[in-house]
Amino acid sequence: MAEHSAFWDDLERDLEDPEFLREYVTSSVRIATIDTIVNALDAARHDAGLSKAALARAVGIEPAAVRRLFSSSSRNPTLGTLAEVAAALGLRVTLEPLSDGERETITKPLRTGHKGQPRQVVSASQSRRQIAATA
Repeated sequence: MAEHSAFWDDLERDLEDPEFLREYVTSSVRIATIDTIVNALDAARHDAGLSKAALARAVGIEPAAVRRLFSSSSRNPTLGTLAEVAAALGLRVTLEPLSDGERETITKPLRTGHKGQPRQVVSASQSRRQIAATA
């Protein structure tokens, strides 16, 4: 339990730096959002019975690009690629407003450089509801 406490103490100290706070929140939101969209697209691909190669042909990209999209731990696809893959699966990428609570713990720190509770910042910035692939 002491290691867990030390982590939160260190993170809380680091989050006092407005530049670190902004970078932490934006990176966390980016990673969670990309993971959510890519996982939803891969589930839709699987549900449609499409292989990665068949999806690549439908979109007109190299099969290796689709394999990387669904398997790379360091993926950072463009919005254009996500939109094309989504369209080939009968989906569209849309934006969704943050809840009031998420705005307080995500948007406010980004705009002001001041955090609330570090655990709330961590939890909200990793929320998977910011952007979703929808039918």
